[in-house]
Amino acid sequence: MSPLLCCPCSTLVSPRLPSPSWATLPRISITRVQRYVGSSMNSDALKVVPLRSKQQLHWSFIGGSRIQHEPSGSRIVRRQRGFRPSASWLTSSQIASNAFTWGTVAVLPFYTLMVLAPKASFTRRTMESSVPYIALGVLYAYLLYLSWTPDTFRMMFASKYWLPELAGIAKMFTNELTVASAWIHLLAVDLFAARQVFHDGLKKNVETRHSVSLCLLFCPMGIFSHCITMLLAQMANRSH
Repeated sequence: MSPLLCCPCSTLVSPRLPSPSWATLPRISITRVQRYVGSSMNSDALKVVPLRSKQQLHWSFIGGSRIQHEPSGSRIVRRQRGFRPSASWLTSSQIASNAFTWGTVAVLPFYTLMVLAPKASFTRRTMESSVPYIALGVLYAYLLYLSWTPDTFRMMFASKYWLPELAGIAKMFTNELTVASAWIHLLAVDLFAARQVFHDGLKKNVETRHSVSLCLLFCPMGIFSHCITMLLAQMANRSH
């Protein structure tokens, strides 16, 4: 048996460890927020949270060192969108149409009372109220605010003498809101004139039904009719 010779200069060589293999990191998608913008104001937005992974370092004699990724599941967060009214619920054409219709309907009961029951106590109390003129004034101011543009004042006083001109007024009335505001203006003035004719007829005991009826759409003719009626009544009283 030959003796086992050991070299004193020999060193203990450890087995070669395999080089660590680094795993490729997964690509993280960019957060995308899907927003649904539509007519419905109660729609929800879905927010996708990006994938995230946990990195852990493991080492062994066989496999060497390696990085283990433990991705966490993505989650969808549901965001409740609050109530947000739209910038304009109604178009300018719809606002003008509604104001024109409801303003006309609102004054009809007053004319009906003055024509059908001029001497009733309820009619007298109703016509002494200022509520219809306040309501028409507020509606007129609102329509004037909506129809006002930087060029409105210039079109109203287009003359070099700061006087209205027909061309400028005609151009201004191409806007439906301007026409609706002018109509509300006429309704308020006509109703006020009809009330004055009504009270004057009650005070002097003169018939005013025909004059009040004309004031509804033809206010100057209604006032003229009342003046003629007053003149004829005075002539009839003098003859007696």
